[in-house]
Amino acid sequence: MVPLLLVLLLAVILFGAGFALKALWWIAAIVLVVWLLGFLMRSTSASGTRGRWYRW
Repeated sequence: MVPLLLVLLLAVILFGAGFALKALWWIAAIVLVVWLLGFLMRSTSASGTRGRWYRW
């Protein structure tokens, strides 16, 4: 009975880790798209030059 419970517990842990990693990949892809849009669509200053697109 104990080995069966250990196998089921391992399956649940691996399924949860796989789901979490897939969700993190989607979040990373969305952040990358937002970052690229911010880089490409940055505004120009009064002198016509493009300034820094980040705030730090």
